[in-house]
Amino acid sequence: MIRVKKYGILLIKIIVGCVFLAFALFPIILLISSSLKIDTEVFDYRIIPKHVSVDAFKQVFTTLDVFTGIKNSLFVATMVTILALIVHSMAAFAFARLRFPGKKAAFMWVLSTMMIPFPVIIIPLFFIIKSLGLVNSLWGMILPMVPHAYGVFLFRQYFVEMPDSLYESARIDGCSIFQTFRKIYVPLAKPMFITLGVSFFVTNWNSYLWSTIVAQDKSKYTIQIQIATLMGSLRISWNQILAASVIAIIPTVLIFGVLQRYYLEGIKTTGMKD
Repeated sequence: MIRVKKYGILLIKIIVGCVFLAFALFPIILLISSSLKIDTEVFDYRIIPKHVSVDAFKQVFTTLDVFTGIKNSLFVATMVTILALIVHSMAAFAFARLRFPGKKAAFMWVLSTMMIPFPVIIIPLFFIIKSLGLVNSLWGMILPMVPHAYGVFLFRQYFVEMPDSLYESARIDGCSIFQTFRKIYVPLAKPMFITLGVSFFVTNWNSYLWSTIVAQDKSKYTIQIQIATLMGSLRISWNQILAASVIAIIPTVLIFGVLQRYYLEGIKTTGMKD
């Protein structure tokens, strides 16, 4: 009886898991399926296309400079990720381990910036970027995206959970503050670096609003802006948009697939006390 009940609960868990998996994968399956349909069958919601065609992908590569868009998106997302990890981890280390006047107030001020919606600061941010001569440049898309309280908060939580003896032992052994951070805390925080790195990369790879404002020349367009240009005022080629979207999600899927284990490890360990 107990064994039957045990297998019954397991079966229910499997069914529930399959249902959630189906809901999660259905949009992606529909996206890929629709991108392989001809233009007149895009709104035919059968999963398997009646006429499988790769014409939409050919038209995308003919219409758009896809490789330039991917190169720009890759550069922007990668640089934001690298700079953000450096800045956020160092700021978080200072808030977690160093003692200085006004530390708590400064940390609360950093956290309070999370309550300000990005669209609210777009106009003043644009004027700052314009005054620096960074409009219509990739660095104009990169620099404003680096500071964010989210990364500082998660890094701080991770560093606070590490034993105080690590910091004290390193200082007693003659390590400077920066050496302690680089040689002790950075290696131990590898899961959090990967977790936030994946998050920052995916977020900035998919960034559209700010990139649209800054990029004024086609040579500076990211892949997301290029996809938007496929929406004409008189006619919208949905199969081309879907095909371009499939191309755009490939890098993020590959990155998450490779780093999934570390990504989940970083999420699980944040906020857990030993």
